[in-house]
Amino acid sequence: MSVAHRYPAEHFLNRELSLLAFNRRVLAQAADPRVPLLERLRFLCIVSSNLDEFFEIRVAGLKEQIKLGSHNADSDGLPPQELFRRVGREAHVLIAEQYALLNDDILPGLAAEGIVFFRRSLWTEEQSAWIRNYFLREVMPVLTPIGLDPAHPFPRVLNKSLNFAVELEGTDAFGRSSGAAIVQAPRALPRVIRLPRELTGIDYGFVFLSSILHQHVDELFSGMNILGCYQFRVTRNSDLFLDDEEVKNLRTALQGELPQRHLGDAVRLEVADSCSEVMTDFLLQQFGLGREDLFRVPGIVNLVRLISIPDQVDRPELKYAPFQPGLPKIMAKRYDIFASIRKQDILLHHPFQSFTPVIQLLQQAADDSQVVAIKMTVYRTGTDSVLMEHLLRAARQGKEVTVVVELMARFDEEANLDIAGRLEEVGAHVVYGVFGYKTHAKMLMVLRREDSGYRRYVHLGTGNYHPRTTRFYTDFGLITSREEISDDVNEVFKQITGLGKHKALNHLLQAPFTLHASMLAMIRAETEAARAGRKAKIIAKMNSLLEPEIIEALYEASQAGVKVDLIVRGVCALRPGVKGLSEHIRVRSVIGRFLEHSRIFYFHAEGEEKLYLSSADWMERNFFRRIEAAFPILDPKLKRRVIREGLRPYLADNSQAWDMDSEGGFAIPATQRERACAQELLLSELSEQG
Repeated sequence: MSVAHRYPAEHFLNRELSLLAFNRRVLAQAADPRVPLLERLRFLCIVSSNLDEFFEIRVAGLKEQIKLGSHNADSDGLPPQELFRRVGREAHVLIAEQYALLNDDILPGLAAEGIVFFRRSLWTEEQSAWIRNYFLREVMPVLTPIGLDPAHPFPRVLNKSLNFAVELEGTDAFGRSSGAAIVQAPRALPRVIRLPRELTGIDYGFVFLSSILHQHVDELFSGMNILGCYQFRVTRNSDLFLDDEEVKNLRTALQGELPQRHLGDAVRLEVADSCSEVMTDFLLQQFGLGREDLFRVPGIVNLVRLISIPDQVDRPELKYAPFQPGLPKIMAKRYDIFASIRKQDILLHHPFQSFTPVIQLLQQAADDSQVVAIKMTVYRTGTDSVLMEHLLRAARQGKEVTVVVELMARFDEEANLDIAGRLEEVGAHVVYGVFGYKTHAKMLMVLRREDSGYRRYVHLGTGNYHPRTTRFYTDFGLITSREEISDDVNEVFKQITGLGKHKALNHLLQAPFTLHASMLAMIRAETEAARAGRKAKIIAKMNSLLEPEIIEALYEASQAGVKVDLIVRGVCALRPGVKGLSEHIRVRSVIGRFLEHSRIFYFHAEGEEKLYLSSADWMERNFFRRIEAAFPILDPKLKRRVIREGLRPYLADNSQAWDMDSEGGFAIPATQRERACAQELLLSELSEQG
C-alpha cells in the first residue's frame, strides 16, 4: 500500500541519492591536485566513514522496508526496491572510483614523497624478519583463530571489524578437516604499523596489519595447508530502536540496547578482490546477504583506519597550513568575560575565530562566587571535553548545575552516558530532554547575582559544544546578556526540564512549536512582496533541505519572482532551475577544508532584513521531532557581519562551490573571473594570521 503525498513526486529529488552525490563531491577534494597530499588522503577516508554510516543507517532502513514488504515511497516517489537498486549501483561506482584514486594516484604520490606502504612482495629479508618478530610478539598472542565445524559455528562478527576468512586443507590433531576458519583482528591492534627507519631508509615506511597477518597466517594453523587468506568486513544495521510505550527509564533502556548495535543485521559485505568465489558465496550465506550487497575492493577493506596517517606524518608541506583562530577585539582586551558581554553582544565565527570565549565563559562561571546556576544542553561534546570539566568543578563548588544530555545523539550515546554519570556523581541535575524529541538546540545559560539583581548570560550556537570539532566545522555562536534573548532561553530550559504548556517567546523560534510555521510565514511574506512588485529576497545556508512544505513554499516564491539563493552542503531534495517551477532558485554546495555546518536564514522583509542563526536544518526531523532553536542577531553590526562572512563569500565562491542542476547533478562552473574561495578569504580576514 503506497502513501498518498500532497505534492507531485516530480518536484523532489531523492534523499539517499543526494547523499551519495554529496560524497562524490567530497571525493573530488581527494582527487584535487591543489589540495595538499595528506589532506587528500584524509578526504578519501572521510568518504569511507560517511559511506559506513550511510550503509549502517540509510541502506539498513531501506532493507528493513523491503523485508517488511513495504512499497511506501518518500516525496520523490521512488519505492524502496527501486531505490535500493539505484543506491547499490551508485555506491558500487563511487567505491570503485575511490579505490582507483587511492591506488593509482594518492599512494604513488605519497611514495614519491617518501611515505610508503610496503607490499608483502617487496619486503626485504630484514623487513620480513622484523615483521615476523612483530607478529609473534604483538599480534599472535591476541588472535583467536576459529576453525569452523559443528563445535565451532560461524562466529558473531562485529560491525565494521577487520576479519580474515582462511581456506584450509588437511586434518588437524583431532582429525578435523572443515576446510575453513575465521580470524578476527582485535580492535586494539593498530591497522597500520610504522617500520623502523633503519629497515626502510625513509622516515615514514608503513605496513598494513592485513599484510602481516596474510604473511603469517600459517603460524595459526600448524600443519595445515593454507589455500587462501582473505580479509573481509561486514557493515551492520546500527540504528537503535526504543519503543516509546515500553521504555520506563531511557538511560537504562539505552544501556541495554547499545551492545546490540555491533551485532545488528548485516547490510554490506566487503571482501578483498582476491577472495575466491567459494569463500565469497560462503560469507554471503553466513550473513544472509545477496550479490547486490557485495563489494569487492582492490586493497584494504577498512580505509577509515588510514585517517590516522596524516597525524602520524610530520610533513607540514603536505598538509593545510596551520592557523591560529582569531578573537574579537573586546575579548582580546578584557579578561572579565562578564564585563565584555555586558558591554556588547559577542559573535564568534568558527573555526576562523576561537571557541575559547565559550570555554572561558564556563570556566569563569565555575569559579565566580556570584554565579549561582549554570544550565547547558549537550548533544556532542567529546569524551575528554574541557567544558565538562568546568561543569563538574562548578557542581563540586555547590553551584546549581543542570545539564540536558541528549542520550540519543547517534554514535555518541556511550560518551553521553558517561558524561551523564560523571555529572550525577558530583550532584549536578541531569535530565534527558523530552522522550521522543531529540534535544538538538545548542544553549548555555549562566545565572549571576549582581548589584542590579540576577542577570543571565547566554551562549547560543549553530554547532556542538565540542572544542575539537570547532577547529574543523564552520559555525556561528552568539554570547549575549540581552534580557529579551536570555528570557527566551530560560523559558526553553523550563520546558525541557519541567512540565507545562508552550509559552510564546520574545525572539527565539522553537521547534517543534514555532520554527516551521515561522519559516513558512517568512517565505510567504517574500512571495507576497514579489507579487506586489516590491523587492524580495531569500538566502538560506544549511546542511540539508528536505521538508516538502518548505520546498513547495520556495517553489511558489520563485514563481512569484523572488530570487532565492540556497547554500546546501549535503542533501537537497529541491529541484532548482526548472522553468515555470524554480527558475529563480539557485542551489550551491561548498566543499572545502572545513565542514560547512552553520545554518543561516535571511529574508529581505521589506528592508528589515530578518536574519536567524540556528541548529536546525530544513528537515522534517528538525521541525517536528527535535527541540531546536533559531535565534535572531539583533545588533545591526553583527547582523551585517553574518551577511558579510556567512553568506556573501559563499555566493561569490568560484573555487569550491558546486552549482546544482535540476536533476541533482553538481559541477563547479567554469569562470573567467578572479579566483574566489570563501573559506580562504575568511581565514585571511578572521584568523590571527590574517
